[in-house]
Amino acid sequence: MMSRFIRRAREYISSMRIPRALTVAGSDSGGGAGIQADLKTFAALGVHGMSAITSITAQNTKAVTMVHDVPLEIIREQIRVVVEDIGVDAVKTGMLHTSEIISVVAEELEKIDAPIVVDPVMIAKSGAKLLRDDAIESLVKKIIPIATVVTPNAREAEALSGIKVKDIEDQKKAAKIISELGPRAVVVKGGHIDGREVLDILYYRGEFIVYSRDRVVTKNTHGTGCTFASAIAAQLAKGYDIPEAVQVAKEFVTNAIIHGLEIGGGHGPVNPTGKIVRDGDRYKVLENIREALKIIEESKWMADLIPESQSNLVMAIENAETLEDVVGIPGRIVKVDGRARASSCPWFNSSRHLARAVLTIMKYFPQIRSAINIRYDEELVKTARELGMSISSYDRREEPLEVKSVEGGTIPWGVKTALEKASWKAVDLIYHLGDWGKEPMIIIFGRDALDVVKKLEKIILKWRKMV
Repeated sequence: MMSRFIRRAREYISSMRIPRALTVAGSDSGGGAGIQADLKTFAALGVHGMSAITSITAQNTKAVTMVHDVPLEIIREQIRVVVEDIGVDAVKTGMLHTSEIISVVAEELEKIDAPIVVDPVMIAKSGAKLLRDDAIESLVKKIIPIATVVTPNAREAEALSGIKVKDIEDQKKAAKIISELGPRAVVVKGGHIDGREVLDILYYRGEFIVYSRDRVVTKNTHGTGCTFASAIAAQLAKGYDIPEAVQVAKEFVTNAIIHGLEIGGGHGPVNPTGKIVRDGDRYKVLENIREALKIIEESKWMADLIPESQSNLVMAIENAETLEDVVGIPGRIVKVDGRARASSCPWFNSSRHLARAVLTIMKYFPQIRSAINIRYDEELVKTARELGMSISSYDRREEPLEVKSVEGGTIPWGVKTALEKASWKAVDLIYHLGDWGKEPMIIIFGRDALDVVKKLEKIILKWRKMV
């Protein structure tokens, strides 16, 4: 009875195991491509990543300065031991610098019963050759024939097919020619072809599928090919069919480009984990502001500080750029039966004025990501000052006409003016005394919504003793 239970438990655990993907590629010391990009991609897509390093490169965003090939038996052993113990559900190959490396890798991969995605890496983003000329023939004869999917860019497709690739029709012709080398499917990528859209062409089972996305205009595209191929391998490891895997990879790499990193003096890397980190931060911001709202709604005195135009509480995600990156309260915070109440649940792009204040101050102090507005009272400002808070102000009557004429220009101008007045030091509180038809206001800033509310509580506690 017990042995049957243990066997069933083991079968259940086995069926729930995490997908496993192996990358066989070069190491990028700059962290943007190669093994480093592959492992980031696997992790971002929920796949356990393993690696067999074929070459060690010394490179940054500008150049590859040195290449050291790993001894052949070490390459072979890296593949053998992970397959023997952990198992492999999909393989992705990248930089295979020499014909000798290709031969060893091909020998080991032929023993694996798993889909293989081949990124025929030939030239780095910087222009450095990552595949010797004499190794191209070995790639064609030994690696491509055992591939499930091959993912050349336009330049690599030209080298493999022998034709110029300048448009979608050329992509289709090249894909068909490359498919005759033996792989089950070929994706000819369109990133190197001019156009508003980037078109990737999949040739599979005698048919073409076109994947299209608007081009992201950026120089930070280092690692694009590695990320794309690894994303396909990750999805194949999870059991997706080839067209579905390519579709997910297309969306994934586009997001990685959108979240690319502005680092170094050359081509910055794409960021495979960018969207996940950003989405995770969005969740954390919502949780933080909900906790802060709970404190506000439980306060006996917060309602006394709500101005005629109502209050709002906002918080931005890290590296916020637009109103879409800032959480606020739709309908604001209002008075109900003598208590402060949120009109609705907090969400993104739910505040214009206060969100702009936070976005402006974040340009100078990225750690300050939250704010609340309350009614102006001289005693409140005095209380904050006595508590040791840093305070500044601006005069709305001094607002230039060219600023007033621009929708949403007042708040950014006011915050900048107040910061300049404070000698460009971080402030806890900014106030103004209003203008014709404009209510005086206090804005309290903090690192997050809870920090803002704690500052507000301190002010209320001391202020209540004074009035």
